[in-house]
Amino acid sequence: MKKKLFKNYTFTFDKNEKRILKTFCNQALNQMASDDRYVGEARAFNSIIEKLDSSAEEIKFTKDEKTRLVHNLKANVQGYEEQLKSAGFFKRWFIKSAMNQYKLLIENHFSD
Repeated sequence: MKKKLFKNYTFTFDKNEKRILKTFCNQALNQMASDDRYVGEARAFNSIIEKLDSSAEEIKFTKDEKTRLVHNLKANVQGYEEQLKSAGFFKRWFIKSAMNQYKLLIENHFSD
């Protein structure tokens, strides 16, 4: 089986998926804002937010933007799974909701 030389990083998100991704990117930026080690991450997330704000149907990510977004989404899902083990009823309900949204995004758009 041949390996593709160039991958397509063009995605079509619906309105809800754009909102979820934009909220995720804003939260990530808020966490990274005070630390100078995350300059590259912050630049990538700012670029992603700009692309999500555009009215374009198809959104084109660079390889770096896609990689950073997928890595952080997967890390966030793993963190939620750890929190789920010790959460109470109401917190578990909120965590499961967010975790399922992120899992669906990863499965529908970012699975290789």
